[in-house]
Amino acid sequence: QVQLVESGGGSVQAGTSLRLSCTVSGDKASSKCMGWFRQAPGKEREGLASIAFSGDKAYYTGYADSIKGRFTITQDNGQTLYLHMNGLNPEDTAMYYCAAQVLTDDWFCPRRPQYFTYWGQGTQVTVSS
Repeated sequence: QVQLVESGGGSVQAGTSLRLSCTVSGDKASSKCMGWFRQAPGKEREGLASIAFSGDKAYYTGYADSIKGRFTITQDNGQTLYLHMNGLNPEDTAMYYCAAQVLTDDWFCPRRPQYFTYWGQGTQVTVSS
């Protein structure tokens, strides 16, 4: 079992930066695929970034085109997942979620919501112009 709690959201001005955190509890030892997603009102949940890792070693990272070059996903030895967000704009306003899936055979780590078993409750990011 894996429990996830997001933090770090807030209301910011366009052009600023935020760092979201996702604290992992329960099974911290297993290799995992973890990801960041967001969902704006009336829209589908969008996969932003994913990372496959074991301990402090990452074997794969991937990003959606919509945030590539502005957002960076990192993790701290399986304990905390981060999303570093730069150059925020009003289109980034959404509820942001982290998700996790335990890996057993390979480093397959897609950004599809259906792939992930464990989810946090989300943290709201609001960007004003």
